[in-house]
Amino acid sequence: MSNVIEVEGLCKCYDGFAMENLNLSIPQGGIMGFIGANGAGKTTTIYSILNIIPVDAGRIRIFGKDYKKDEQEIKQDIGVVFDEMGYHGIMTPLQISRMMKSIYHNWSETEFAKYLDRFGLPYKKRCGTFSRGMRMKLQIAVALSHEAKLLLMDEPTSGLDPVVRNEMLDIFQEFVEEEDHTILLSSHIIEDLERIADEISFIDKGRILLADNKDVILEQHAILKGRKQDIGKIQSEDVVGVKRSAYGVEILVHDAPACRRRYPEFLCEPASLEDIMLYYVSRESKGMTGASEMAVENKGA
Repeated sequence: MSNVIEVEGLCKCYDGFAMENLNLSIPQGGIMGFIGANGAGKTTTIYSILNIIPVDAGRIRIFGKDYKKDEQEIKQDIGVVFDEMGYHGIMTPLQISRMMKSIYHNWSETEFAKYLDRFGLPYKKRCGTFSRGMRMKLQIAVALSHEAKLLLMDEPTSGLDPVVRNEMLDIFQEFVEEEDHTILLSSHIIEDLERIADEISFIDKGRILLADNKDVILEQHAILKGRKQDIGKIQSEDVVGVKRSAYGVEILVHDAPACRRRYPEFLCEPASLEDIMLYYVSRESKGMTGASEMAVENKGA
């Protein structure tokens, strides 16, 4: 399987934030979920890929082409959906369609009208009067009306009610039914990605901590639950993070099949993507490894 996006050694620094030597590969076909806490670097990565912001260093290729040298050609095949609508509020969908026809070689007024009808969006109403859900639907209608092969989405379902969110997720899945269609979907709504993503990349403080097939990540991680006095039986190299409670300890491990065999005295439960993210973020915020966190816990046991 080829990669539709390849990012190598990406560096971008702001006051209080540094992305250093980030590497990210997005395989062609399917949905890549891009997760991380607010401020982790998701939007910076997407804006860098689109050349919206300049990078300090790094190499980015999209469809096998240089993202700067071949930018105009590349963007003909990319659809974008951002958290905030990029069209002036006085414009109507019909005016937006005329504008897009001058930008995209393959713009289809017929396809755009089909999505407006499907989404129940008025043709001649100023988009500044639209609800958040309507604005997101308008962006998606634009993204899907010029034969794009790649969709880059930054928090497209944030703030939507459950019914609209579910509708959007169905549309994303329809899009990737075409084998050469790919989505990079950044979201802090982990349950959305748990439902539709094929691959997951987890970013924290400008670094990729995990990147793999979603099912593999879920199969490899589990939460061990047991008594505080038994924590010393856990090998530190198996540990991602530890949580104490009044009732015992909960330990996220990254080799679930092996840990089920090694620690029969612990209850082994599946970990959700949200569990996994929270344990990793907690560990990173403490500046600790699984081994160092276990050492602290063993002293307190």
